[in-house]
Amino acid sequence: MKFISCRFNIDTACVELRCADGRLVSIYTPAVEDEYAENMCQRSELDWLIDHDPVGYAQLVLHGDVEEYLKNVTDYRCLE
Repeated sequence: MKFISCRFNIDTACVELRCADGRLVSIYTPAVEDEYAENMCQRSELDWLIDHDPVGYAQLVLHGDVEEYLKNVTDYRCLE
């Protein structure tokens, strides 16, 4: 899938991708967070990607790599 544009639409809470073949793909970001983020650290990491690298975020979601990504980038420990 080749993207022409990718942006986060704050009004719909979706990362919107326009594809070269004319399709528009919308990823509803709260649903992704509800499915994969187990804590605030993981939610924050996904939020950072949405704001700073929406193409990277979209590729993670479309390829099913969100869970593996979060395991590799977050180190969450409970305070004792």
